[in-house]
Order: sequence, then structure tokens, then C-alpha cells
Amino acid sequence: MAKKENREGIALQCTVCKEINYLTSKNKKNTEGKMEIKKFCPRCNKTTVHKERKAS
Repeated sequence: MAKKENREGIALQCTVCKEINYLTSKNKKNTEGKMEIKKFCPRCNKTTVHKERKAS
């Protein structure tokens, strides 16, 4: 099985309502900056930009 030492747990937060909707991980070597992804926000009930935040 592959090692997971390069992966970091992150949370994706909606930029409109500031709610944390998704938990995921990213590779620290390949993705150096903060992630920004368009995802569906159930609170806003539409697709919005979600920015990376440290998972707690």
C-alpha cells in the first residue's frame, strides 16, 4: 500500500456563507498553494467557490 506522508487533510469552506462543507486531502508536493474548487453548497443551494482551510 502507498505511503500517505505527503498527503495533508484539508477542509473546503464556502466563500459565500463561510460554512465548511467538504473534507478531503491533497498532496503537499504537487499542490503548493491553497486549493480553490467550484463545489455545490447545500446551504446556499447553488454552486460556489470553495477555498481550502486546515481540517481540525
